Amino acid sequence: MQKPALKPKCSNFSSGPCTKRPGWKPEVLKNALVGRSHRSKEGKAKLSELTMLMREILNLPQDFRIGIVAGSDTGAMELALWTLLGPRPVDIFAWESFGEEWVIDVVKQLKISGVNEYRADYGKIPDLSRVNCANDVVFTLNGSTSGVKVPNLNWIDPKRHGLTICDATSGIFAMELDYSKLDAITFSWQKVLGGEAAHGVIILSPRAAKRMEENEHRIAWPLPKIFRLASEGKLKPGEFECSPINTPSLLCVEDMLDALRWARSIGGLKTLISRTESNLKVLEEWVEKTDWVDFLAESEEIRSSTSVCLKIIAEWFVRLDEGERKRAAKEIVSLLDKEDVAKDINSYKKAPPGLRIWCGATVETSDVMALTPWLDWAYEQVAADYVTDGKKEKAK
Repeated sequence: MQKPALKPKCSNFSSGPCTKRPGWKPEVLKNALVGRSHRSKEGKAKLSELTMLMREILNLPQDFRIGIVAGSDTGAMELALWTLLGPRPVDIFAWESFGEEWVIDVVKQLKISGVNEYRADYGKIPDLSRVNCANDVVFTLNGSTSGVKVPNLNWIDPKRHGLTICDATSGIFAMELDYSKLDAITFSWQKVLGGEAAHGVIILSPRAAKRMEENEHRIAWPLPKIFRLASEGKLKPGEFECSPINTPSLLCVEDMLDALRWARSIGGLKTLISRTESNLKVLEEWVEKTDWVDFLAESEEIRSSTSVCLKIIAEWFVRLDEGERKRAAKEIVSLLDKEDVAKDINSYKKAPPGLRIWCGATVETSDVMALTPWLDWAYEQVAADYVTDGKKEKAK
C-alpha cells in the first residue's frame, strides 16, 4: 500500500490531556490573572465565570454545587469517596483501570464495611441491574482505558436512598446526563474540552452536599486538609465555588474559560455531543470495512464515543504472545508518530494491546477521516514484517 498523501491537520489524538479546541493559540491566555490571588475580587470573578459557564453548558440544576479541586479527576474522585462514603454499604462497579483504583480506595484504604464489588474485563461491563440503590453506588460513566461506557442511567433509581458517585471525566461534555440519577460527579478539564491538567471538578447534588456537611465530624478515617470542603459543617455559598482550598492556576483557569466560551459559541452541549458522535461514526464506518481491526467494546451499546479503543484481530497478531503483541502494536503507533500523523494513540498500559484514538469534541472530523488510511498503511508495514507465507515470522 502506498503512503497516503493527506495527513490530519492536527495529529493530537491523545486521550488525556486531549487536544486543544480548533484555532487555539497561546494568545488566548493574554488576559490571565497571573501574579494575583485567586481570592482577590478579580480572581473570584474569573472563578465565578468559570463555574457559571460550566453550569450553563452542562444544563446543571441550579441547586447543584460546583467546586474546583486539586489533583485532576483522580483528586476529585478520591475527595468524593473520602468525604461522602461511610454511612451506608457500597455497590461499586469497575471494568477498567481507574474503576479498579476506586475499588482500592473503598476496600483497602477506607475499609468500608458492606462493599459489593461488580467487575468485568476490558471490553465488557458488569451487570448493572444488580445494583442496590439503598446503598451508595460508585461507578465510571465512560472507561477511557477500555472504550466502554455506561449505556444509560436507567438502572439507577431516582428515588434511591444512597448516593451515586460518578467518575464522568471522559464522558461529560460529550454525553447526555440525567442529573436526577447522580449525586456526585467528577471530571477534569484535560479531557473533552482539552483544558490543562492538574485541576479537577466536583459537582454535588443537594443530597451529596448535605451528606458532606453531615459527614464532616463523623468520618472514621484521617482526612487531608485538601479534602475538607465543608467548613464548620457547612459548604458556604460562594466560597465553595469561588475560593477553593487549593490554589488553582489562573493560567489554567483562563485556558478553560477560553474552551468554555468556544463551546458556547458553537452551540453548547448539543454541538459538543454531535461533533463527538460524528468522529466516532467515521471510525465505525472504517472498522466495518476493515478486516484487521475491531472495537474493544464487545457491543455497540457500550461503545465509547470519546476514548475509542481498538483491538487488532488479524490471525497473525492473535497468535503472538502478549509481549509480541505489545511490540507489534507499538510499532504501528511509532510509525504513525514518526510520520506526524497520530500522536499518543497507544492503548493504555494495562489494557489489551491495540490502539486508542480520542474522538472528543475538540477533534475535527476531517482529521479522523484523514487518519484512517494511515492506520491501514501503518498496519500493513508492520504486518509485512511479521507474516511470511501466512506464518508468523518476525523479519530479521
